[in-house]
Amino acid sequence: MADCIFCKIVDGSIPSKKVYEDERMVAFYDLEPQAPVHVLAIPKLHIGSADEVNESNAGEIGHIFSKIPEIAKSLGLENGYRIVTNCGQHGCQSVMHMHFHILGGAQLCGRMV
Repeated sequence: MADCIFCKIVDGSIPSKKVYEDERMVAFYDLEPQAPVHVLAIPKLHIGSADEVNESNAGEIGHIFSKIPEIAKSLGLENGYRIVTNCGQHGCQSVMHMHFHILGGAQLCGRMV
């Protein structure tokens, strides 16, 4: 999508501090971290939110989840981490391109983010 900030990160027109990239996804540091380690993992295919996941694109989400443990390990998150996704306005989704927050690097609070 032409006006999607994450699509612009995928195509390289907006720079990011990447920690992982392959042909289907990219992971990069969040500009407003909520934990000592805060990385976003996104599919390269534009999927607006969890509401848009279907049989034809679910493999992209599965691929991201298969890579998250590798990414977490590379970030030194041996003691655990949290994975969060927001969906829609009431779910506080700020960018309408599905993304997963990988949060860690310290003991996180026991309540949900």
